[in-house]
Amino acid sequence: MYCEAAGWGLSADAHHIVAPDPTGSGIVRALRRALADAGAAPADVVHVSAHATATVEGDLAEAAALRRVFGEDGDVPVTAVKGNIGHLQGAAGAVAAVAAALTLHHGRIPPTIGCDDLDDACALDVVAHVPRPLPDSGDVALGNSFGFGGHNAVLALRRERTTA
Repeated sequence: MYCEAAGWGLSADAHHIVAPDPTGSGIVRALRRALADAGAAPADVVHVSAHATATVEGDLAEAAALRRVFGEDGDVPVTAVKGNIGHLQGAAGAVAAVAAALTLHHGRIPPTIGCDDLDDACALDVVAHVPRPLPDSGDVALGNSFGFGGHNAVLALRRERTTA
């Protein structure tokens, strides 16, 4: 088994047909609902597979939401697969979830490709250029997926710990 599908959270902020809510309030609700459904706290999260479309408005809204949930100095490693494979539209959320599951299973966070100039306003621990070992401090990874019209979905996955 790669991991457990531990919880999920949905929200629809209906801020605008194409523009995200700049405060990230709908994303915050989806993140908190996923954590609550998984019976997890922000401190349990070891990785976020971000939606991260590389749009200024979208990435800043997601970053603001992550900081609101994990704290301004939150050090949760964040990565995005869209830099590696592009935006797969309707399949993007499934791929983010698979990336998070594989990260938990293999214990390595894949880098965000093409992330050379990170906006200081994001203020996140973005894994760039080289893979990084997964922190051992918690068991939960989140896969984010957002869509037009303010649709927000977050899947919480829990790593399977093997006992020797």
